[in-house]
Amino acid sequence: MDETEDLLGQEPDPVDDELYKEPMKKRRRSDRDQRFRAFPSVEQSALKEYEKLESRTRRVLSNTYQKLIHSVFLDDSIPSGVKYLINRLLALIEKPSLDPIYIGLFGSTGAGKSSLINAIIQQAMFLPVSGESICTSCIVQVSSGCCEQYEAKIHLLSDQEWKEELKNLTKLLHRTEELDREEADAWDRDDAVEEAIWKLQIVYGNGAERKNYEELLRAKPKGKIPTSRIITLKAEETIDKCSVIWVISDIERVSGGRAHEDHLNESIKACQRGFCKDVALVVTKTDKLHLPEYLRERKVGNRAIQSQREAVLERNEVIKLQRNRVLKEKLKSKLPADSKVLEASDLVYTVSAQEYWQQTLLTEEETEIPKLRGYIRKSLLDKKRRMVTKYVTEAFGLLLLTDSFNCMENLPNEYLHMSDLRRFAEEKVQLLEKAIDQCFAHIEQPLQEGVRNAKTSYRRILGARLVRSRGNQGFHQTLKAVCLKNGIYASRTLARIDLNEAITQPIYDQIDPVFGGIFRAGKPTGSALLPHVEAFKHSLQEKMMEIGVRSGWKYDSSKKSFLIQEISAILGSLEGYILRKKRRIYESLTTSVQNDLKPCYEEAAQIAGKKACERMKDAIRRGVDRQVAEGMFERAQERMQHQFQQLKNGISEKVKGSIATMLTLASSQEDGLYKELADVKSEYKEMEKIHRGLREVAENAVLRRGMQDFLLKMSPSKGLPPKAHT
Repeated sequence: MDETEDLLGQEPDPVDDELYKEPMKKRRRSDRDQRFRAFPSVEQSALKEYEKLESRTRRVLSNTYQKLIHSVFLDDSIPSGVKYLINRLLALIEKPSLDPIYIGLFGSTGAGKSSLINAIIQQAMFLPVSGESICTSCIVQVSSGCCEQYEAKIHLLSDQEWKEELKNLTKLLHRTEELDREEADAWDRDDAVEEAIWKLQIVYGNGAERKNYEELLRAKPKGKIPTSRIITLKAEETIDKCSVIWVISDIERVSGGRAHEDHLNESIKACQRGFCKDVALVVTKTDKLHLPEYLRERKVGNRAIQSQREAVLERNEVIKLQRNRVLKEKLKSKLPADSKVLEASDLVYTVSAQEYWQQTLLTEEETEIPKLRGYIRKSLLDKKRRMVTKYVTEAFGLLLLTDSFNCMENLPNEYLHMSDLRRFAEEKVQLLEKAIDQCFAHIEQPLQEGVRNAKTSYRRILGARLVRSRGNQGFHQTLKAVCLKNGIYASRTLARIDLNEAITQPIYDQIDPVFGGIFRAGKPTGSALLPHVEAFKHSLQEKMMEIGVRSGWKYDSSKKSFLIQEISAILGSLEGYILRKKRRIYESLTTSVQNDLKPCYEEAAQIAGKKACERMKDAIRRGVDRQVAEGMFERAQERMQHQFQQLKNGISEKVKGSIATMLTLASSQEDGLYKELADVKSEYKEMEKIHRGLREVAENAVLRRGMQDFLLKMSPSKGLPPKAHT
């Protein structure tokens, strides 16, 4: 279990050595200024103001933390409320400035991903592109922010294992694999052969595919092999962490190619199971156009095309209209009708990185690179604004309570009111659990219908995945790889094969819109989960206000304000927990099917000799038939339902833990020890100024934006094409 999940909603931890550690250092000013250069002056000003507010807040929190630590350092009996304050102060001090915004770029080799990134960041050669091969010639990772990395260790084959692999590769290339005569006569260069050539070239260089086994044994690998036979890689980015996904397809393949359709389907699944809220198709290399051919095949527009430029702009507009309509329909069929991505004004971009630099045909704006860059800037600025607003507000609440602890006195009837709050919370938790049950009940019928559809269509679907139009022609190698990987095979040259996903697709076709509806944000409805959690939070806050009035907290409004705010902070973490669990629930169907079919895949993988490919197919078909007869799809349904139940239990446990924390804070003054805390009045007054500064920054940003828009409208050169074409 994730540590953050385990800690959410627990009782305040005891003060330990971790509390006395130094908070993390401030970032250097030069680093911040470097990042601001990508923003226009108006946005730079707003970002700098937010950075200043954040920096001042961290300084105030750090001073407060140090004072509290020194005031309680020698005291063995620290009240739980003070422990909670110290832990919260440290957590806020060490909170990262801004979590990275992950934008996933997915496209085939040569689609123009690297050139697009170079243009967006205005660095022509930031990512090297290797000439004619049209392939980025280095491992690329573009990231920002600071967060923990995942670590992957690649264990290389031993000498003996590589010799075996090498022998198999050369046999495949030189046609000495055990094939029957029919398969041998039909032999043609297939995907497995391409994969073998690629492996040999990667290790031994170009021309390695023409050498025999003995020659390659004597050859020297072109790369250095570590003596430990272990390569360690560290990275953060997966598709399910992306908040935005751009599917990249060049202009020549967007109309007839299948690759970008597959990438779009994967992106939509990421919207279902991950954090993605925005998907777009980015069509690249739009400057490539053969004018005579375009005019001959042109089917739109009545006016005459006079130039290459006019043809490019017209084609871009046509592609936008066509692909936008297709993409929106695809999204509507899979996502809830009120999904945010369906409201996007731009689902398709037509870009030209080459014209961005040269501008011989198009203006900079017409290349649409600035539009993509502006999207990124706006996303970052909005996220920074939300982050700093929340950060300053939380810090202000902590300082309010810390300052008030030095003058608190026991208030009459408070324990009676805390008992009232406890009973109220218990009743609301029960209502929340019923609401969650009602949300999840909406998936039952489509899940059952999906199972029925899967049982009637799995043979047809499986047959389509096991048959190749050109015959087996080496397909047995690919099929063996599929079986060795439990039904899944992904390679550099082949489209991804996933038999488990394929035969469960009829279930996903039924549940997708409902599943998305359960996990969407928005107004409370019968099926949406998060609004019910939000309503529960508001009910607790209202009850806290009511108790504050009845218990005489008018003399202690800071405590009331802090507790109301802290309810929001603690329960707000539930959204992240729910979204992390969403992926496990969504994938439970394919995971269940894969586990049930594992013996079938293992049996097929062992088949060799004559007619191996057909025998492997038969083994897979028999194994799937057997598992379906024994209830494979019904078990998948039960496992998804079980995952939903686990999520409900997790939410309930975390809510109860959060309430226990709130009750501890609300009744934590009984020992009368707060009077001995350090004086933090100066820090409190500084936080008051910072808190007021938030509104001023927001108002100034609106004024600056209005002035910038006015100046842009008044600019005589706005939108003009290059001089050569005016």
